[in-house]
Amino acid sequence: MSNIGFTAYLKRDLLLSYRRLGEAASPLMFFLLVSILIPLGVSPDPERLAELAPGMMWVMALLATLLSTEGLFATDHQDGSLEQMLIAPQLLALPVLGKVTAHWLVTGLPLTMVSPLIGLMLSLPPVAMVPMMASLAVGTACLSLIGAVGAALTVSLRKGGLLLSILVIPLYIPVIIFGSAAVQTAVDGFNWLGPLAILAAMLCAAIALCPLAIAGALRLVSSN
Repeated sequence: MSNIGFTAYLKRDLLLSYRRLGEAASPLMFFLLVSILIPLGVSPDPERLAELAPGMMWVMALLATLLSTEGLFATDHQDGSLEQMLIAPQLLALPVLGKVTAHWLVTGLPLTMVSPLIGLMLSLPPVAMVPMMASLAVGTACLSLIGAVGAALTVSLRKGGLLLSILVIPLYIPVIIFGSAAVQTAVDGFNWLGPLAILAAMLCAAIALCPLAIAGALRLVSSN
């Protein structure tokens, strides 16, 4: 029954994202547009762009993920689907994990896949492409899980975007630090697996703890 709950909500949210393709593509379009504007606003010099690229790409990925996080539970709250999920017999953490996984597949995975193109636009060295994709794949999953906790806490607010940002951005900071460190370490010619391993450990902790926190937050909000 638990596995069915996870799979059902994963498929449901993927189908809803497919039906609202324009809305689902907004984070990716934001990621692409900002990457085009950065060389115009900072400097077109390749050396300067390569120096700033690791940190800039991670900040862009954070903002793109945050752009779509607010609506993770908002639609379900408005149409009553959230109440049905709360009273369903399966463990609430698993349907929640299914929804967050769907959010990562729609948001984090496309950002990861398009990141080599952005890296070329920002003059990132070829040696950093694989570390960048690996760190983004792991890190954006962390961002989705942490952001979902904030989305659950602010789901009942009409305009909770600002509060959501205040809640989750401090928790995003370690992910950005080690994600950009993995890319920068590769650019500097050192072993980048250390920062990536720390990022993977953070993902494991987030998978274990965030669904429980989300489930508790949703129950708390629905009871008030």
